[in-house]
Amino acid sequence: MKNGFPDKLLESRSIIKQGLYALIAPEGLVNNSVPGFENCYVSILSSPRLGASFVDYIVTLYEGGHNKERGFAGDADVESFLYVVEGEVKVTAEDKEHTFTEGGYIYCPPGTKMFIENVNKGDSKVFLYKQKYKELEGQSKPWLVTGNANDIEEIEYEGTKEMRIKDLLPTDFAFDMNFHILTFDPGAGHPFIETHVQEHGAYLLSGEGVYNLDNEWVPVKKGDYIFMGPYVQQACYAVGRDKLSYVYSKDCNRDADL
Repeated sequence: MKNGFPDKLLESRSIIKQGLYALIAPEGLVNNSVPGFENCYVSILSSPRLGASFVDYIVTLYEGGHNKERGFAGDADVESFLYVVEGEVKVTAEDKEHTFTEGGYIYCPPGTKMFIENVNKGDSKVFLYKQKYKELEGQSKPWLVTGNANDIEEIEYEGTKEMRIKDLLPTDFAFDMNFHILTFDPGAGHPFIETHVQEHGAYLLSGEGVYNLDNEWVPVKKGDYIFMGPYVQQACYAVGRDKLSYVYSKDCNRDADL
């Protein structure tokens, strides 16, 4: 860099395949002015404009950053989720305060607004999500859920001990989605290339690997974001010395619409 300008041609690892998949590298993220977020750097990752049925964000809350005046989500038909990537935040929902450190999370059911405040001495970073809730006739409504991923036991994924998963939300049919953390030991990978109707938004928490997206192998690493649309082939190998881990959403517990 010279005088703030690059001394070589601009380049990017990001890949956008509208409606199919996207890899969004952190180096190219820009700040979005979202009403209610103060002293924050808010990047909108997935949205219906990309082809997703949900909206994902990565938000850096600077010291004193918050949205405690206006709040996040809260419409009658919108559910939301927050995961703490680093730092410490306080979230107020349903008139109760919750403090979360790294790995902490909260799910807010439709009609519940969350108010977020950075209580860390320094920056905090959160992965945010919202989508419209799909009701199931005769089924009870979902409820507020809090927890910390560090307190959840990993289970083998598809019988593969080198690849493990954590469910962050109940598997009850009241919920039309879940959040998971998938972890690969170095050298491990999916047992097969998946093709399914569900879509994902995934934020890489650690490690590096190569990801099959629409039968294209794409290098990925910590800090990257991946959108995977319905029926897009997908699988991953972990490479390097560290475990590869990512938190991701998955629509579930509902039939396909006609």
